[in-house]
Amino acid sequence: MSERRELPGWKWGPITFRVPFYHTRLCWSELLQGLFVSAATGLALVPVMTGFFGLSFEEAIALSMVHAALIASAVIVFGEPYAGGWITPALPLILAFVIGGYDDPVLRFQAMTALTLDFAFLVLILGVTGLGQRFVIWLPDTLKAGIILGAAIAALKRVFIDDADRFLLEQPIATTVAVTICLVFTFSIPMQSLKTRNRFFGMLGSLGLLPGFLAAAIVGPLVGEVVYDIQWGFLVPPLDVAFAKASPLVNGWPSVEMFLQGIPLALIAYIILFGDLVTGNEVLREGLQARKDEHIDINLNRTHFSLAIRNAIMGLVAPFFPTQGAVWTGVHVIVVQRWKLGPKAMNSLHSGMASYYLMGLPFIYFLLPLMTGLKPLLGIALSLTLILTGFACAYIAMGIPRNNTSRGTVVLIGACLAFFEPWIGLLIGIFATLALVGWDRSPDPIPHDE
Repeated sequence: MSERRELPGWKWGPITFRVPFYHTRLCWSELLQGLFVSAATGLALVPVMTGFFGLSFEEAIALSMVHAALIASAVIVFGEPYAGGWITPALPLILAFVIGGYDDPVLRFQAMTALTLDFAFLVLILGVTGLGQRFVIWLPDTLKAGIILGAAIAALKRVFIDDADRFLLEQPIATTVAVTICLVFTFSIPMQSLKTRNRFFGMLGSLGLLPGFLAAAIVGPLVGEVVYDIQWGFLVPPLDVAFAKASPLVNGWPSVEMFLQGIPLALIAYIILFGDLVTGNEVLREGLQARKDEHIDINLNRTHFSLAIRNAIMGLVAPFFPTQGAVWTGVHVIVVQRWKLGPKAMNSLHSGMASYYLMGLPFIYFLLPLMTGLKPLLGIALSLTLILTGFACAYIAMGIPRNNTSRGTVVLIGACLAFFEPWIGLLIGIFATLALVGWDRSPDPIPHDE
């Protein structure tokens, strides 16, 4: 068996900076997906920013560009092996706290700053002390699987129940087309066999989320669910104006009360984040069984440092919690799935990740036709990633338990986390694990080379 090798880069401590086009190669499939899907999903918060935070469309794009650049830095600057994204299940709780608790846009941005800096401090402490990695090792398999399944149920509940009027009911046909195509090409067992025999289907399958998203972009106007108003030219995002409206360095610091009120939500977000990390590691564990040639450095302390630094910068420049998480599960699964096909499909996981995030270059936010063209597709992009996240989390969670009692307990924990307050669901999960299964901690919870 050949020795595993790690993709080179510039190292200092646990951090590895890989320069785009020098250390990482360009993967066209992932680049095209990132150009449309990543951009559209990253812009999904634009209606929220314009409707509740007093920003114009252009100013909201400017903040989204900062968020995208910080997410891309996780892969490129810090050397993280995960596809970075939001802590999506925490978003409804955050918006309810900020929008429901404050009427003035300035106060709402200050509340976002408090939440972001609370979270940054929390993950920094967990990273410096090493408690984050010990927490992952200490967690039993049943509770781990329950957390993952809880994320799956919460993601699907958001699309089909909580926000059904904004997702399925507003663009039902286009969304259904996009989801169906992406699920079939990504997870279907018969399709996997067909892709190996048929070059055309193999090519479509290599494009990941892109075929489904483009199909929705074509079907949407035909059925009257999407209306384009494309404008030509270049957009210069007004970073200075957006900074003046959002940054605490200009509009004032949050009060002590805001920081104290934000602590429980920061803890809840970390619990959800922890589930994302567990899911991301399980996806990598599966991928490492297929790729025996590449060493992937999984370092949870480094991940905590990355999260702390990125959230601290965002809190000072463009506060909008929780857009700086660790794993975008839907994209993480898509990229790892193609990485598993071998070096000819993707020379390195880091190349695929960097390409998806456009090699860290936020040039797409300057393209006015692309920004205005994606505008009516933002809801489809967000619902697509939530459904794929739910499906991926579900199949990973159900693959962890080793007996029927554990499987039933996982379903119970997942439902409690999805339908109750996070702390209540977690307490029920701990009690159910102890009472029904025992503390079934895996002796090898962190994926590694074999």
